[in-house]
Amino acid sequence: MLLPPPRKVLIVGCGYIGKPLALRLWEQGHEIHAWVHSAASAGALAGCRFHRVITGSVADPALWESLPGEFDLVIHAASSGRGGAEAYREVFLEGLRQINTRQSRARRLMVSSTSVYGQTAGEWVTEESLAEPATETGRILREAEKATLGSGGIVVRSAGIYGPGRSVLLEKFRKGEAVIEGDGDRWINQIHQRDLVAALEHLVQAGEPGQIYNAADNEPVTQRDFYAWCAEFLRQPMPLHGPVAVNRKRGLTNKRVANVKLRGAGWQPVYASFREGFPADYSPK
Repeated sequence: MLLPPPRKVLIVGCGYIGKPLALRLWEQGHEIHAWVHSAASAGALAGCRFHRVITGSVADPALWESLPGEFDLVIHAASSGRGGAEAYREVFLEGLRQINTRQSRARRLMVSSTSVYGQTAGEWVTEESLAEPATETGRILREAEKATLGSGGIVVRSAGIYGPGRSVLLEKFRKGEAVIEGDGDRWINQIHQRDLVAALEHLVQAGEPGQIYNAADNEPVTQRDFYAWCAEFLRQPMPLHGPVAVNRKRGLTNKRVANVKLRGAGWQPVYASFREGFPADYSPK
């Protein structure tokens, strides 16, 4: 468990999830070192009273060698920046290799994705379910997970993230770009940004080393039912039906993600479902 502050904390990927998490830990008195990939991302941290901001590739050994010794906690919350397999190898495989070898004594959390579950029949999946993704990026992510678990780190598999300023599905609907694919029965799994940040903060204290936790809200929803809710919420017509989009970067899956293990560890989402989460950040126009 993370001891009382001040402790040295490294947040790798201090963006949509990492930044609010870093701020919460900083408010608790911890010494925060924030790692970002670009100067633009570093600029977004201007005004944050962090101890240090590191800018560059998480796979760069020279940057790792420049760090001030060992940390008490390292959280990998970086994304691939919408990149392909090469970006995944850099950010996840090599980045986590650096963390696991150079910071092996630290408490370590990796933010992964529920896209590693390749199930397609709408079944419920838990942390014990097979995780055999069909895409190359998914397989890279799974390999990074195994390395983290094998070295005693904690893996948090996040469902689709939405929140302030970010909702791919709702924005598609708002812009008239949404399509009900096939019969609309494919399941969607989501989590609000605030709830994912709270889950990570909670697992810093309560998570068991070498364990996986699914981070999702309490209510998976079919695509058809989600868009029906959007139609009422935004006072817009339902989207038209169209073919199933099979060429997805993270693969075409259809499953319901269970969060029972995370709730059993003492976490509860503030937004039990999108029905509570979206109105907190968006208003119909």
